[in-house]
Amino acid sequence: MMTDIKVEALTADQWQRARELRLASLRDSAHAFGGNLELESAQSESEWRAKFEKLSYLVATIDGADGAIMTVEKLVGDFGATAWVGGCWTNPTFRGKGLLRAMFDFVDRNALEKGWSCHGLGVWEDNYSAIAAYEKLGFVAMGGLQESTRIPGKHYQRMIRNSVI
Repeated sequence: MMTDIKVEALTADQWQRARELRLASLRDSAHAFGGNLELESAQSESEWRAKFEKLSYLVATIDGADGAIMTVEKLVGDFGATAWVGGCWTNPTFRGKGLLRAMFDFVDRNALEKGWSCHGLGVWEDNYSAIAAYEKLGFVAMGGLQESTRIPGKHYQRMIRNSVI
């Protein structure tokens, strides 16, 4: 059966979609993120809209249903990163269907226009399934483990990938 996967960058007017997917990610996989469900649930519309000033929210849909989300922040980072990827999450119903790859294909197609030529991200050192997924997309571990500023005692691995353009 063919599935129709589409990726779009949300606008601030679509903040509710970003909020719903982010909160779903925290309900499903809080251990994988540095966020806090209670705090983020309480954020106002203006706080959610303000996030769009710094972050691009990408959403992948499959057959019209929102299935995955990630953010991209343009920056000058470690190891030449020009874009920091965060909050990558796929609804468990849609895992293994290519949504993460589709979102990175979108990043690659827009790399020149957006300045996203080298992608960096941080992944908890014990999140082996995420590390394996990022390695399949061409990410490589760079540098030593970093201590989290949000969750004391937790460490993350920085990973870097050049855009495939």
